[in-house]
Amino acid sequence: MLSELRAVLGDRLDTSPDALEIVRSDRSGYVSAGAPLGIVHAESVEDVQATLRWAHAHRVPVVTRGAGTGLAGAATAGPGEIVLSTARMTRIHEINDVDLLAVIEPGIINADLNAVLAEHGLWFAPDPASRAISTVGGNIATNAGGLLCAKYGVTREAVLALDVVLADGSLISMGHRSVKGVTGLDLTALMVGSEGLLGVIVGATVRLRRAVPGPVHTIAAYFPSVRDAAEASVAIGRAGLTPAIMELLDATCLATVHAHLGRPTPPLGQSQLVLRTDGPDAREAAEAALGILRAHGATAELAATEREGEDLLIVRRAMHPALETLGYPLIEDVSVPRSKLAEMFDAIAAVSERFDIPIPTLSHAGDGNLHPNLIVDGPEVPERVWEAAHALFQACLELGGTLSGEHGIGVLKQRWLAEELGETQHELQKRIKLAFDPLNILNPGKVFARS
Repeated sequence: MLSELRAVLGDRLDTSPDALEIVRSDRSGYVSAGAPLGIVHAESVEDVQATLRWAHAHRVPVVTRGAGTGLAGAATAGPGEIVLSTARMTRIHEINDVDLLAVIEPGIINADLNAVLAEHGLWFAPDPASRAISTVGGNIATNAGGLLCAKYGVTREAVLALDVVLADGSLISMGHRSVKGVTGLDLTALMVGSEGLLGVIVGATVRLRRAVPGPVHTIAAYFPSVRDAAEASVAIGRAGLTPAIMELLDATCLATVHAHLGRPTPPLGQSQLVLRTDGPDAREAAEAALGILRAHGATAELAATEREGEDLLIVRRAMHPALETLGYPLIEDVSVPRSKLAEMFDAIAAVSERFDIPIPTLSHAGDGNLHPNLIVDGPEVPERVWEAAHALFQACLELGGTLSGEHGIGVLKQRWLAEELGETQHELQKRIKLAFDPLNILNPGKVFARS
C-alpha cells in the first residue's frame, strides 16, 4: 500500500525511523504504542486529497499534524496509522486591509503570520503562549486560547471560513468572507476545535484587526498569596476594566521561572499578577488597575517602558520550559467562571495536599482559564496522579467550569468527557463525527475512545 502512495507523492512520503519516532509524541508527554507507517509532508491541497483518497480506499487511519506542540496527545500517531503533516503548507494567499481578513494555509507559524501582518498595520489576535512555534492550523484545530482571550477572544472568533478535505478526499469550503453570514448550519465553528476528527484544514480565511493605537502599559503586582491575586483579578473585572492581558503565576511557578531564566529569586511565597492595558485609554485604565491591586494588598508598579513590560511577559511565556526543571509536568487545562477563580485555586491546593503531589499553577486570570501542572518523577504517570487529576476536574465542574479551555481533549482527557457532556450529548457528538467520517479513519481513538 505504501508503494502505491509513494508513486503519487514521491519523497513527500517519509518512512525514515527517526522521523516516525518523533511523531509518536507531542508536547503533552504522551507517547503512542509504536511508530506509524509513514509521514506525508503535504505541500498542496492535491497532496492532502491524494493521501485521503488512498487512506479511504485502504481504510488506513490518518492523523493530521502541524508543529506537534499540542498538549493533549491529539496529534500523536501509532502503529498502522499514517501522519498527514501540513507544516509545509505556509503560503499567505491574500491580505485584505479593507475587509480585514487574510487567506492562509494551515502550516504558517502564528508569530510568522503576525510578523507579515505588522508590515500592513494589522494583526491576528489569537495569541497562545506557543505562538513562536505553533501553526495557525493547529491553533484552529484546538481552538487555541492564549494571553489575549479575555479582550480579543479565542481562535474561533477569528476564523471566518475554512477549506477542508474530508475523509474521502473531497474538498469543501465552509463559512464566508462577509462580516455577517447565517446560511445553514455553522460548520466552520464546528470544525474549529475538532482536533482532526472531522476533516483536514487546508486553507483558512481569518479575521484581522488593525494595530491598536498608542502605547501599552504593563503592571507587575505581587501578592502574599495566590488567593489574594485571584480575588484582585476578579475585582479588576468588577470595576469594568478589560485588560488586554492578565496573567497569574502562583509562588512556585514564579520562583521556578525566575530560577530557569537566571533572574533574582522573588520573595518567598509571593504570587505575581501581570496586567497589560492597551488602546486610547490604556494609561487611565492602568492607573485605575494600580489602585485596585494595591487596595487588595499588592505591591504593584507600572513598567517604566514598553521594553520593561515585554520583559515581564517573557517570564510568563517561559513558564512551561521552566516547569520541566521540576520533573515531568502533566499540564492540565481547566476553565471556570471568572468569579470562581479563587475557589478553584483553593481546590487545587486541597488536591495537592490530599494526594501529596506538587501542583504549581498559572492562570489566564482575565478569562478564568487555569493550568495546574501535576509534577511527576518520570514519563510514566502513576495512577494516583490520574486520581488527583480526576479530583481537579470534579472540582472544576462543580464550580460551573469545563475540562478544557484551550488544549482540547486528545487522548489524555477522553475518560472524563462524558462526565461533562452527559451521555446524550456524548453520543450525539460521536454520531456527528461519523457523519463527516463514516469509516472512522480520521484520528480514531482521539477525543472519543475506540469502540
